[in-house]
Amino acid sequence: MKIATFTHQGSTRVGVVIGQQVADICTVAPDLPRELVALLTARPSALERAAKTAQNAPMFGLSQVKLEAPVLHPPEFLAIGLNYADHVAETGRDKPQFPIFFNKQSSCVNGPYDPIHMPRVSTALDYEGELGFVIGRCRHVPRDRAHEVIAGYFIVNDVSVRDWQRRAATMTLGKSFDTHGPTGPWLVTPDEIGDPHNLDLRTLVNGEERQHSNTRLLFFNCFEQVETLSTVFTLQPGTIISTGTPAGVAAAMKPPKWLKAGDTVRIEIERIGFIENRIVEEPAETARLA
Repeated sequence: MKIATFTHQGSTRVGVVIGQQVADICTVAPDLPRELVALLTARPSALERAAKTAQNAPMFGLSQVKLEAPVLHPPEFLAIGLNYADHVAETGRDKPQFPIFFNKQSSCVNGPYDPIHMPRVSTALDYEGELGFVIGRCRHVPRDRAHEVIAGYFIVNDVSVRDWQRRAATMTLGKSFDTHGPTGPWLVTPDEIGDPHNLDLRTLVNGEERQHSNTRLLFFNCFEQVETLSTVFTLQPGTIISTGTPAGVAAAMKPPKWLKAGDTVRIEIERIGFIENRIVEEPAETARLA
């Protein structure tokens, strides 16, 4: 099942994607949660009801709605660095012996087709096409059971401002600018994905292929990442984990082919779909104070 968060006529809610349409399940079953994390954490029958309701629900063409980030307000947005051999090679670094995790601030979450801001403070704007997944609440999950706590998979662009990323070892500042976490286009449940470690991934900038790899080449796979993280702390429902990017990032090119205003980044992952975001100048806003 593909579960989308969408807005139609000013109302945002979840729906089930069937072909090129989205089933408005909340209209038929108003007691179903209207938000994705609430739907996933409701009693197990909630997903079954959503699937059954979709068969008789009103349908909107995807062009009639605005697709939002599937998880609008994740409690955590975690990512991993240097998780593909070819990306490690292009950076000149050594293969990590332990996962290199960092966090993206949840305020960076962006929709699958919404614009990405070109920061006023940097020209070193980069893309990273990645497989992401969402999990439920869990702690101390062994890798052979990690598949049980993954609610579904989607695409992530781990947008990076490289000079700010390099200013601190944690990388958080360079990974967390507003709009720099596009996700989507919907959440695909594990039964529809099959093996998450055999998915083709491509990133294109203005139609030019920059990245092409497969998730079977991950050093630390999805299940190992869940095991490591849940050993340390409780993973809250709706947590996003982004699994790393392959070779082809702009920073590794000579000279670097940084993103600029007007560029379009498209990321495709097999059995999920694609997200596509245009780069725009960061709006000239005045300071926002509490």
